[in-house]
Amino acid sequence: MHHTVWRATYADLVPDSFWQTATLEERTSSWKRRLGPEAPPGRSRIIVAEVDDAVVGFGIGGPSREVGGHAPVRDVELYALYVLPEPHGTGTGQALFDVVVPPGPAQVWVAEENPRARRFYARNGFEPDGPRHADTRFGGIVELRLVR
Repeated sequence: MHHTVWRATYADLVPDSFWQTATLEERTSSWKRRLGPEAPPGRSRIIVAEVDDAVVGFGIGGPSREVGGHAPVRDVELYALYVLPEPHGTGTGQALFDVVVPPGPAQVWVAEENPRARRFYARNGFEPDGPRHADTRFGGIVELRLVR
């Protein structure tokens, strides 16, 4: 699911060369590390959304971290929120968000060229506070920090 939603979300934002290493096998291996016995305990919270016993979305949040040389300005950060295209508009993303991000101050990094995500976060009270960086792990996508 993670690989599928990445392909749908970032297909036009990253160079074709990105997909040579961002494979289904790499994503599967990453999730096995994240959920396996060697995973660091208790730092992040992972929530999944299911429809008919199939995962259709997930959210991950936790303590804020330094990103791109920018120190955090909030204690809580949303690390990831992804929903497959089919359930877009059904409230699945909002339900995940509401569980992962507690009310109050928080931050999230979002692709500058992802207007759908930026509108979603704006509806949830987030706005850019200035910092941006090119995330080399994801093909150089420029991200903006949003805060509330």
